[in-house]
Amino acid sequence: MSHHRIPLILAGAIALALSASSCTAASEAAPQNPAGASGRAPGSPAVPANDTARGLLPENYRSAGVLRVASDPTYAPFEYFDTDNKTMIGWDVDFTDAVGAALGLKVEHVAASFDTILPGLASGKYDMAASFFSVTPEREKIVDFVQYISSGSGVAVLAGNPKRITMDFLTMCGKTLGAQKGSIQAMEVLPAFSAKCIEAGNAAVDIQSFPGQSDANLALVSGRVDGVVADSVTLSYQGKHANDKFVLAEGNDYNPEPIGLALNKGSGLKAAVTEAVREVLKSGHYPEISEKWGVPASVLVTADVLAQK
Repeated sequence: MSHHRIPLILAGAIALALSASSCTAASEAAPQNPAGASGRAPGSPAVPANDTARGLLPENYRSAGVLRVASDPTYAPFEYFDTDNKTMIGWDVDFTDAVGAALGLKVEHVAASFDTILPGLASGKYDMAASFFSVTPEREKIVDFVQYISSGSGVAVLAGNPKRITMDFLTMCGKTLGAQKGSIQAMEVLPAFSAKCIEAGNAAVDIQSFPGQSDANLALVSGRVDGVVADSVTLSYQGKHANDKFVLAEGNDYNPEPIGLALNKGSGLKAAVTEAVREVLKSGHYPEISEKWGVPASVLVTADVLAQK
């Protein structure tokens, strides 16, 4: 498959420009898979090929017939490995399979560490990235996004909440909080909470970064951190599948924001993928895969979010 490549000087800057991200991920133990996890939701309609979307595809993608989608498989319920430790499953997997079906393409799911995905995408290594990426102005300078969900950050605390942490930043002052390295939570959310603590005359938040979300979760369960900040939907799911050893702290999500599929700006895919996502958002498949994976309807979006894009 032919791919446009970015200049090397730009590639060198991508790690910094794209490192702030909204992914976090797997639970302490691999979650149990819902019925039919390796296929589409029972009874859900197959998403048909969309002639308009396919007509917008660059010829090289139509000829190849394959869309390579990169994800970090540590982010249940959105992407993680099945019990064979090699088959990627999850909400994002089902969603991007549906997008591929609308485009008339086979989706090849590629596992990659979170902080390498967007640089790899921008260099042409992948065609699409689906790993719960927040849409930020910094990232939009480098890659294209097509929104497909919306979500905010939450704080996971041990069952019983012994440190009495809530979504009120004042309860976090002087506490040790963890997040996944390279995530929006590690790069922006926790520093913002800490700055508010200092402005209020309180002790700063002790911010700890971990290679993966599973590492952060284990640090919480073992008492090395007082809380973990990540996407609230994912934390809730992971806590339930870790025998309720940790739960979401009380309070509203922090800064709900668009989550999007990421595309190489030079790929010419945005128009076709936007039309394919529009097809999926309007289909019965979208709410059914969400029910299948325990993703609440409150974070789903309508095709209206694509109206001006």
